[in-house]
Amino acid sequence: MKLIIATKNQGKLKEIKQQLEPLGITILSLHDYPEIPAIVEDGDTFVENAGKKAHAISQITHEWVLADDSGLEVKALHGEPGVQSARYAGENSSDQKNNKKLLSEIQSIPLDQRQARFVCVMILMAPDQQEWILEGQCQGSIITSPRGNNGFGYDPIFWISEKNKTMAEIDLDEKNLISHRGKALKQLVTLLQNLSPLSKG
Repeated sequence: MKLIIATKNQGKLKEIKQQLEPLGITILSLHDYPEIPAIVEDGDTFVENAGKKAHAISQITHEWVLADDSGLEVKALHGEPGVQSARYAGENSSDQKNNKKLLSEIQSIPLDQRQARFVCVMILMAPDQQEWILEGQCQGSIITSPRGNNGFGYDPIFWISEKNKTMAEIDLDEKNLISHRGKALKQLVTLLQNLSPLSKG
């Protein structure tokens, strides 16, 4: 089975490949399809954005597609940055700039009121446009400065109390057990194993 991951984000690709390649799935990404134009993610929800990417790429390639939209929701900021997580500090912004802006926005908020969650929505789309929606969440809080060198995005400032570490201080195997994307991927693995007689090729 060939599966196109609707991203150029190397961090996402690494996490997804670790879970899916043992199933014998050939993983491709948008790096392998330079002719596919950029897809504007202007939806109001993670589901809308993931769906938009999945539909567009499926229609162009007629292959199996996995689209992921994910982000960070901070309770004290009424769910921001949310669907704007990757663009929080502006279009084409870096992880460092997004983290800096978020820390600035919550600077006056006490540590015990910085609850946050990572949300990941994945949409698996078949060549015939049939789709499956998977979702994972990870609860935590936002600390005052970055810690750790693993991961990407907001991982260095996302504190996981039960681990006593940030998401960027744990290794990929551990991250995939507890993270929002890891939880969605676990559901996806089960789904793909059940679909495998139908999806070979």
